[in-house]
Amino acid sequence: MALIALSSASGSPGVTASALGLALTWSRPVLLVEGDPTGGSAVFAGYLRAESAPPNSLIDLALAQRHGQLTEAIADATVRMPGPPGSAVSLLPGTRAHGQARSLTPMWETLASELKALEATGQDVIVDAGRLGLAGSPEPLIYAADLALLVTRTDLVSLSAARSWAETLRTGFEGVGGGSSLGLLLVGEGEPYSARDVQKVLQIPVTASLAWDPAAADVFAKGAKAPRRFDSSRLVRSLIAARTSIQSAVTANREQLATQTTGGLS
Repeated sequence: MALIALSSASGSPGVTASALGLALTWSRPVLLVEGDPTGGSAVFAGYLRAESAPPNSLIDLALAQRHGQLTEAIADATVRMPGPPGSAVSLLPGTRAHGQARSLTPMWETLASELKALEATGQDVIVDAGRLGLAGSPEPLIYAADLALLVTRTDLVSLSAARSWAETLRTGFEGVGGGSSLGLLLVGEGEPYSARDVQKVLQIPVTASLAWDPAAADVFAKGAKAPRRFDSSRLVRSLIAARTSIQSAVTANREQLATQTTGGLS
């Protein structure tokens, strides 16, 4: 495992809650990167209930890169997250304001290499890339990912917005030879359309689905009090299942790429 990026076409399908939920239920140490260019740390404001403010952010990394100190800056900016027993989640907070996002553009490609190198330390990376198409969007992180997941709900409004971006992403990944590294993460499969229906419309395979469970999702998105039996809620169960599917997809992609590389050398 290495780098997984989550993004959305429009609206609020739950990218941040999905990314955080996956991180907190991950089976290995994981770094959650807030790459959303809209500014502010959604995790500090929501899940951590604004009880403190991040001491550093991605803008500090951009400044450090100019002096050749990006590796050290990543370690300095990373914050250890509270979570369930057995979890090992760190957070790299996003920019403090949306106006800083453009300043990150020259850093994304180098940061992608740095994040992928964390695999050697036994750490995976999940990126909340936010909404696609915004100024300062971390597109290099998306296209460098071992698996990029377009997050969408399954209603007609969401699918209409996702359709155009699905074509753009397919073309982009085909251009870098990583077509198999693109997948869908559905939020609320069957509300109303099935995974099969969505996959047919967007022409991207469905990697995993998360249950539509607003009360449980608010724990991740807003720091709400966990409802009864939260650990066995539909959302948490689906997050664990999604984790397994994501890990399997990354493994399969790497095996496919290795086969293609070997075939090309023979």
